[in-house]
Amino acid sequence: MSTHQTPLPSAAGRGRARQDAIYRPGALGVTPTVPTDMARLESRAQSVMSRRAWAYIAGGAGSGATMRANRAAFDRWQVVPRMLHATTERDLRTTVLGTELAAPLLLAPVGAAGLVAQDADLHIAEGAHASGIPYVFSCQGCSPMEATARAMAGTPFWYQLYWSTDEQLVDSMIGRAEAAGAQALVVTLDTTMLGWRTQDLDLGSLPFARGEGIAQYTSDPRFMQLVRERLGAGARAAQSLGIDPRRPLRAARAAKGGVGTLLSMSRTHPGGVRDNLRSPEPRAAVETFLDIYSNPGLSWEHIATLRERTSLPVVLKGVLHEDDARRAFDAGVDAVVVSNHGGRQVDRSIAALDALVRVRQAVGPDPTVLMDSGVRSGADLFVALALGADACLLGRPHVYGLALDGAAGVSAVIDNVLGELDLTMGLVGAASIADITRDLLVQA
Repeated sequence: MSTHQTPLPSAAGRGRARQDAIYRPGALGVTPTVPTDMARLESRAQSVMSRRAWAYIAGGAGSGATMRANRAAFDRWQVVPRMLHATTERDLRTTVLGTELAAPLLLAPVGAAGLVAQDADLHIAEGAHASGIPYVFSCQGCSPMEATARAMAGTPFWYQLYWSTDEQLVDSMIGRAEAAGAQALVVTLDTTMLGWRTQDLDLGSLPFARGEGIAQYTSDPRFMQLVRERLGAGARAAQSLGIDPRRPLRAARAAKGGVGTLLSMSRTHPGGVRDNLRSPEPRAAVETFLDIYSNPGLSWEHIATLRERTSLPVVLKGVLHEDDARRAFDAGVDAVVVSNHGGRQVDRSIAALDALVRVRQAVGPDPTVLMDSGVRSGADLFVALALGADACLLGRPHVYGLALDGAAGVSAVIDNVLGELDLTMGLVGAASIADITRDLLVQA
């Protein structure tokens, strides 16, 4: 696929333009479909999402202490506006790892977003493109990366990689991302096992076990080779024992819950639903995925092999300790994302914003450091930039926008965040991203 980029729009004036786009219809009694207030956005999204979707998207690890810590960390910082600065224009543009950004924001990868809307990844891509913001494609997406890349329509994108236990699959995923036009490879480090996610557990709900969120795998030739090998081995074993290899499928059909799972697998697996219902392949694909999904033995030795496996900039996502950040840059990694996975992996983890301060202090001003987990507004983005982030990733809020208004909802959330960032910069006196510095903050 061509890597030609559509020129990104300047984000200058986003704030007043966004206000105008809301206030003019408001004069006629029309209020926004997507609330600008993040608490109301979350509440409205919950009202239209299923219990399973809400648990997976909004839930966190354990008691939720890490999610609360992420927000509390922002509350410990206050902006100090400066007056009479005569700042009338702002330039939000920046460049990160060679990717030109209209503003220092990317959409974070959110797996299994198909729980929220059909063709979710495509709608998210369309919303990101409409607002000129890059999207980090999820390895646990519900659409193949090639289709999502087409939906980006020239707006840059990065690709997230979960490191499988099958090294050939790792290579296949990297190769496909390169061919699709990804501008960076984001290796997520903190999900070598799923955290203790109580909302999902209490519903007994794991999307991947129903075939949801594994489209990057079922569209991959190496993965499907593994599925066929599994089916062949199972058929040979069943034949040697005189067992009908379709019996597990029939048993699953007999259980009420199993029928829904089989339908889900059949709908999400490539091919026709009717044919898939008669085939053991969708179930074998799920079982294969669950066996190889992520590598609990992931180590620095694995990361060291990436220079021979890709020419893309390598980003490590999930770094929280300053020593890990130093080691990453010493190993030649191009960037790190300071993140605790939105509080979804380790309960009572350090807040991502607190970790950002420590990491930036440890590595100095030059290495590329991004941040996610807890960013909910333009003011939050301003604070993170002032504390040393080169850019931030926005996670749950854009999925809430998706739930309310599809691609337009995703775009609305982005525009709201960047509108507030633009206005904050104008009111504080920062004409560019480089002007957002720590001397504009005090600790509460």
